[in-house]
Amino acid sequence: MKICDLNPGPDIGASAWHIEIDGCGLLMDAGTHPKHDGREALPLYDEIKNCPVDTIAITHCHHDHVGSLPIALRNFPQAHVMMTELSYFIIERVLHNSVNVMKRQASELGISEYPLFTHREVDELAPIFQGYRYNREIEWASFNRTIAGKTSPTLEFHDAGHALGSAGIMVRGNKETLFYTGDVCTHDQTILKAARFNNIQADVMIMETTRGNRSTPTNFSRDNETEKLMSAIEDTFERKGSVLIPTFALGRTQEILSILALQMKSGRLKKQPVFIGGLGRVFTEIYDLQSHRANRQHTNLQLDEELELSVLSRDQAAKIKLNKNRLFVMTAGMLTENTTAYDLAKRMVEQPEHGIFFVGYADPETPGGRLKAASQEEQFHYCDTTGNLSKRCEVRDFDFTAHANREELLTLVSAVEPRTLILGHGDTQARNWFKKQVTKKWPSMRVVIPNPGQTLEINN
Repeated sequence: MKICDLNPGPDIGASAWHIEIDGCGLLMDAGTHPKHDGREALPLYDEIKNCPVDTIAITHCHHDHVGSLPIALRNFPQAHVMMTELSYFIIERVLHNSVNVMKRQASELGISEYPLFTHREVDELAPIFQGYRYNREIEWASFNRTIAGKTSPTLEFHDAGHALGSAGIMVRGNKETLFYTGDVCTHDQTILKAARFNNIQADVMIMETTRGNRSTPTNFSRDNETEKLMSAIEDTFERKGSVLIPTFALGRTQEILSILALQMKSGRLKKQPVFIGGLGRVFTEIYDLQSHRANRQHTNLQLDEELELSVLSRDQAAKIKLNKNRLFVMTAGMLTENTTAYDLAKRMVEQPEHGIFFVGYADPETPGGRLKAASQEEQFHYCDTTGNLSKRCEVRDFDFTAHANREELLTLVSAVEPRTLILGHGDTQARNWFKKQVTKKWPSMRVVIPNPGQTLEINN
């Protein structure tokens, strides 16, 4: 078995792994790097240009895992594309939104390479996308060729609990097996239940390490975090302020909306409109429509019915009154420049009555990351366009992660019992923590931190 990490950097970036097993080639994920622009954001596809790629399997529809799929298919036009049936309902909308974002960045930021692909290209590729149920074993290399005397390798999607449609991928060859966790959540969220990785064992495991750089507080619970968020919203409303919760459109938006819906149903929070981003609204409708297929809690909770959702454009955000106890759950979890969330935060940050509440990671080099890092009353650099602002509103961080905590991932390693563990999707500190812990607990297990573009030959 040969394995190549195509992520162009040693951090959380453009997820893409090439597996060669039994003479067949599988590309798992085809992401884009969130910190890079243009072709620098792409996986290292040139590293496998002479390797077989029979199929591309997608774990889930976040951009760092699927954002370069059309580029991958340009490089490997013979490949089929496989994903879960729930991702199948999402993927075209994600890719079309990427085209819109790239066009806007080409105009506003002068990125001449954009767009890297077009709406027409997405439409032309869509017919080759195939969606499959969880826990169904599928031959993936027999589409194009049959190897004499051997059965085709198979793959199977397992519910990863991270976002709607997310999956870990089990790959079985004639003699070897591999399990790729993708992004995984091994604890229940408010709306989605935990990953179903039961009874999985493999010779090789590729594991995400996102949370490896932070320990879990002993008193931490999701219920406590929800109570803290609700208290913060109530305090803001008492000050006659409004609340902005920057979120990512797929997954985190629906998590926060489900919390608000349940709190409104209980009477803790007054029923009122919730202003939302357009893409977040689209994915929320899909969460509702596909609730019968998802492994979720509150199966009868239809967010669009329970909440008065109102899509807010950038023009409207510039004019809306903020002294009305408004609730904004806006796409752009890092307050990316030229988004509605960015515009609202710019209006709110110097007004002490308002609250900006982060519920996920914000890169230190983004407007959101710089806002979080600033001290209260401190002037900080919001972005080059806006310049400096004074941090006077309340800014807080709440942990509603959709990733497994590091202690949970060690438990997963114990269950899968791989002979070789490959660490990815995390920064250097996170990966090193896992390598140290795993080596200490299981001295006979081979633990590998691959370099970008490095091909590993696994002989178990």
